[in-house]
Amino acid sequence: MNKFCSAEAAVATIKSGQTVASVGVIGWITPDLVLKSLAARYRSEGAPRDLTFYFPCGTGDGVGIRGMDHVAIEGLMKRIVSGSYINPMNPATGKRPELMRLIRENAIEAYSWPIGASMQWLREVARKSPGYMTEIGLGCYIDPDQTGGRLTSRSTDSLVEKIQFRGKPYLFYPAWNIDVAIIRAGEADDAGNLSFENEALMSSSLALALAAKACGGLVIAQVSQRVERGTRRAQSVKIPGALVDHVVLDPQQMMTTEVQHDAAYFGGQPYDSSKIPGVPFGADKIIARRTAQEVKPGVVSIFGFGAASDTPLVMAEQGAFDNGRIRDYAFTTEHGPFGGLVMSNWQFSANRHPEALLDGLAQFDFIDGGNCKFAALAFAQFDAAGNVNVSKFGSFNPGAGGFIDIAHNARELVFTGTFTTAGLQIEAGKQGLSIAREGKVRKFVNAAEQITYPVREGVVNRGQRARIITERAVFEVTAEGLALTEVAKGVDIRKDILEQMEFPVAVSDRPVLMDEALFVQ
Repeated sequence: MNKFCSAEAAVATIKSGQTVASVGVIGWITPDLVLKSLAARYRSEGAPRDLTFYFPCGTGDGVGIRGMDHVAIEGLMKRIVSGSYINPMNPATGKRPELMRLIRENAIEAYSWPIGASMQWLREVARKSPGYMTEIGLGCYIDPDQTGGRLTSRSTDSLVEKIQFRGKPYLFYPAWNIDVAIIRAGEADDAGNLSFENEALMSSSLALALAAKACGGLVIAQVSQRVERGTRRAQSVKIPGALVDHVVLDPQQMMTTEVQHDAAYFGGQPYDSSKIPGVPFGADKIIARRTAQEVKPGVVSIFGFGAASDTPLVMAEQGAFDNGRIRDYAFTTEHGPFGGLVMSNWQFSANRHPEALLDGLAQFDFIDGGNCKFAALAFAQFDAAGNVNVSKFGSFNPGAGGFIDIAHNARELVFTGTFTTAGLQIEAGKQGLSIAREGKVRKFVNAAEQITYPVREGVVNRGQRARIITERAVFEVTAEGLALTEVAKGVDIRKDILEQMEFPVAVSDRPVLMDEALFVQ
């Protein structure tokens, strides 16, 4: 039986009121053509209507590869549950993603889950269990005592419950059906056997297919290449044709935004520092340089999206990985690559020159098992109670991504970001650092808009060590609060630090000066 068909024929199988799930990690492994075709069908026919969309991770970047923003249409989308949301400014249009507008205007039901939960929940759906139970996320925004993950007032259902089991509290995510899974692979044969030779990640592809089939649903796969049946080794076929109903061929699909194809993301090639993009000099580079001083060879280190992911690139500029020394470092992200170099911006998630790859669920098994000892993550707000926020601030609702699972399970945490934001301008050089214009928005606040992770609780109750690294100061998180441990030369502690914070911090009589090499272009 030949399972290949057009994208239009594939999406014609989707019915009103169904739950549609799809894979994607920013631009990586996003079945963009199928999602675009589903939106086109709705605009043409007015059907299907009132769909629930489930995205374990932010699918598409809303710019070059629109992903879930294709289906962000009132009438088509009734509800969305996602592990993260993407909110970049489109440089061509000057607009934010349409999905963010629907959320801001309360036009749809929208829920934000941690990616760890959104991945592991699929396993429970696939094996027809009652749901997913975890202690990760207690005391965070996903806790029903806070928001329960709701992003709009229309989101009235309780998709996460707080339960007691053997005398301890847990979060419980009840299982519900997935009717259609839209996934992406590299290659398929006529029987629908899927392999990933030309994809840098697997993410939740297999898990989505298993979950949909357990619910009696359909699986639509988008691939870039059609191959003859029986020509591949079984070890390379990660999803058997028994799990796939329709295959859509898109020979033009991008690897990710701005990358049509780059074999360095598959591994098996020597490390080449000449092809590593540089990091422009500025506050973020200063922060990345200081964070690099915390990174140790031989320690499994996980990096989050944002300022933290510049750290390996800065280390590459400094020559830390030359002469084979990249093999001394064990770098990963929440999406499964091991070894090689963590990338930044739209290339974040996959590593260049990886040595191994886990799928999305197995990677969170690895993370939740405490195997990532060191974590460098970004921060948007840090408050007087010792809570960090990256999931909701102002009009932005990016969600937690893998932040909660990573932060909960690492032993050593570094949170990176500028001291203030919205217009911050600095001048730096051998003289140290000076603030040419202060940012309009403070990030050290009395109370965070949302608790993504209670850092001080982790330090006090679970023995974690946590630091905050900014362009002008470094803080240690202690049981008593924040302690200023380092300051940039040229910075006025009172004016540039203490008066820009909404709560007091401990300051030593002689704080250590940050390394002056950090500030030289």
